Order: sequence, then structure tokens, then C-alpha cells
Amino acid sequence: MPGMRLSRWLLAVPMSLLALATIYPLLFTANVAMKTRRDYILDRFSLTDALRWDNISTAWNSAGMSRYFVNSLLVVALSVVLLLLLGSMAGFALSQLRFRGSSALFLGCLAGLFVPFQVVMVPLARIMADTALIDTYPGLILVYVAQFLPFTVFLMTSYYKMIPSEIIDAARIDGNSVYGVYRRIMLPLGTPALLSVGILNTLFCWNDVLMALVMMPSAEHRTLMVGVTSLRGQYSDDIPTFASGVLIAAIPVLVVYLFLQRQIADGVAAGSTKG
Repeated sequence: MPGMRLSRWLLAVPMSLLALATIYPLLFTANVAMKTRRDYILDRFSLTDALRWDNISTAWNSAGMSRYFVNSLLVVALSVVLLLLLGSMAGFALSQLRFRGSSALFLGCLAGLFVPFQVVMVPLARIMADTALIDTYPGLILVYVAQFLPFTVFLMTSYYKMIPSEIIDAARIDGNSVYGVYRRIMLPLGTPALLSVGILNTLFCWNDVLMALVMMPSAEHRTLMVGVTSLRGQYSDDIPTFASGVLIAAIPVLVVYLFLQRQIADGVAAGSTKG
């Protein structure tokens, strides 16, 4: 019994320190956002004596964070819908429909997981410029879909492989076409995986800076994370306003993690199960 208690303490102490190290930057940012510029200059580490929302209001209205927020919502929502649609279709085809070259196609999708955006950034930017998709919402959406589709296909294929083929055969005997099997059988059965991979893709797209920075050079079309980086230069002498912008960008991600952490963990583990 003493040995078990000691092992629990040995696990609990470093995990508690890790949790504290993770939470502290957010608490520090929230504390700075509630200070005046004068209070921050005098003592940046002291606790604020009152809840002041002026900095958040300035960041939201004057610094354009409200526009950036709407831009991010639009791009992320459409990107995730396309990713789920294409990823679920490809996962169904690669896991349940046998056709020539399916294994090679799946390996090609896996290979896409190992290609970072920095490798294809320059040629992709040129292609987008030649097709007049630079600084447009469809251009950024297509980039997000292309970048995160291999991950989505991999998870959906792994999940759909666990569904017995007898269910598919029975649906085909009942007169369903391939599209009918996908719509009536695979989509309902794949809801847990779709929810998990949808949450993960939402976080990936929401937190992206590099792709949005390359594809959206104008201030009007900036996403929220790019807008936050621009605040650092615009409000270099007003750190509380900059911290307010960071807080605005972090709150949606924090809410997703707090309420959907189980689905996120399921999505991370979905590809580790063999069919």
C-alpha cells in the first residue's frame, strides 16, 4: 500500500506541475489584459486590482478583431465541412470498396501526412496567384482542405475498416446503391469519428498562422490568428491591448478543449486501431 501511494505521488506531482505550466500563460495573459498601460509598465507581474474590459473592447472594435473573428469562422466552417465530406467519402471507398490501386492511393494519402506546408509553400503560392485565388476565401479554404485532407482520410479509413463488411453486403442486397450505402449506413455509423476529426480539423484551421499569412496578405481578409500577430506591431507600446487580442483568440479554443476533450482524445486514438 505505501508503495502504491508513493507511485501515485510520483505521477501526480509532475502532472500537476505540467498542468500549472500550461495554465499559467493563459492566466498571465488574462491578468495583463485587465490592466491599464500604466499598471503594466509599473509592475507587469502583479495581480490586477479590478476587472477592466476597456482593452478587450479596444481590441475587438478598434483593432479589427471582430472582423478577423468573422473571417476565421467563415473559413474554418467551410473548410471543415469540405474536409468531412471528402474525407468520409474517401474513407468509405478506401476501406470498403475494393478497386485497383486502392492500396497505392491510401499510401499516397499517408505520404501526404509527411509533407509540411513549408515545402510546398512557394509553388502553391504561385499556383494560387496564377489562378487569382490569392487573398480570397476560396483560395484559403482550398489550401486548408489540401493540407488536412490526408489526415482526415487516414482517420476515416481506419475507422471505417472496423465496420463489418457484412453490413455493407446486406445494404447492397436490400437494393442500396453505393451512394445509398454511404448516406444511409456509413455516415450514421461514422458519426463518432466524424465528430472527433471535425473537432481536430477545426482546431488545426483555427490555430493556423502560416498558411493564412501567405494566402491572405490584405488586412481586410486576415484570419483571427494573423490579426493577433499584427497587433504585436500595431500595439507594441500597449501590451494590455495585445494581450486582449490573444485572449479573444484563445477563448474559442479553450471552450472546445473544455467541453469536447473526450472527442478530441478519441480522434487522436482513432487511427491507432487496426481494422
